[in-house]
Amino acid sequence: MKDRYRLLRRHNRYYAVDRQNCTRESLNTDSVRIARRLLVAKNEAVQQTQLNLAIGRTYLGANDPNIALRTWKIVMDEFCKRGKEQTWLRRERAMRTHAFAGLKSKKLVETTAEDLRQAMASDGASSTNHFLRCLHNLALGMGWISAAIIPPKLWPQPKRKEKRAITLSEHELVMASEKNPERRNLYQLLWEIGSAQSDAAMLTSNNIDWQNRVLTYQRQKTGEWASIQIGKRLETLLRILPSQGFLFPRISETTAGDRSGDFWRRCKVAKISGVSLHSYRYAWAQRARANGYPIRWAQNALGHSSRAVHLSYAKGIVPVCPSLEEYERGGDAQASHSTEIEITSVHPEQNMAK
Repeated sequence: MKDRYRLLRRHNRYYAVDRQNCTRESLNTDSVRIARRLLVAKNEAVQQTQLNLAIGRTYLGANDPNIALRTWKIVMDEFCKRGKEQTWLRRERAMRTHAFAGLKSKKLVETTAEDLRQAMASDGASSTNHFLRCLHNLALGMGWISAAIIPPKLWPQPKRKEKRAITLSEHELVMASEKNPERRNLYQLLWEIGSAQSDAAMLTSNNIDWQNRVLTYQRQKTGEWASIQIGKRLETLLRILPSQGFLFPRISETTAGDRSGDFWRRCKVAKISGVSLHSYRYAWAQRARANGYPIRWAQNALGHSSRAVHLSYAKGIVPVCPSLEEYERGGDAQASHSTEIEITSVHPEQNMAK
């Protein structure tokens, strides 16, 4: 085995030069005898580490011959095969980013916590943290790594960007700036039913049950069914859409990226920032919660199987209940006194102080 470090003398000082990365480190001595002893110690320390790894791989290979050969690229390929087709494409795009490039050729048994932390710090995106944790858990679950490289409680918390709902005034500005009637109808439908943009774009006349006045569709992302009663505003909108085939014929042929780009340009013209097409989904959930809409109905309307997921969409809004005195007197007190409070802090004590 070739020594990793070699001795270098410059200006009566001795240095250890790393053959792998061509860096040098001062040995802080001008004595050749001491410098040679320090160099031998550094090389022995490296060789012992390499020997320990080789012994470990030998023992692990007795049970799984490929365990010492697997790289993170194998984990990434397996990860991209799971889920639905749209999920595959999203994961494949993520694996092609700079953050994962350095890990592809890295062997699993040689990966340290520092390697994963450097990948997460390379771009600082919350999606990198999420996908890297998914890869780590997949490798651990498949038995390709013997123990967690980073324990769950020590995994860095992602810094997520704030997501907010689009307001009524912003929606009206978007509608006023949009000249394409089909896109205007799509935005209005998103405001009325709060669906994901892909689900709305692929709706057909078969999703409408005029006899029972119900709009029903299956979510592409999760497969959950969403169902909502057709009200007067929604009926007015649906009546002007095609009665056969896709409700949005041209938009149904575009990609999610194209639709997002069109909406971004509308927001730029209207001087609106911080929202996307998914903000309509947040807006619907918050409007429902602010007006006392039962949470089970809201989950069914949005296609959420999890109560926690639905509450994360509706966060920031707390309905204000009418007084019990008015309920005791009877009448339409609930409808006449419906209001809402917007919560700007996640800490209850800060909200109380405000």
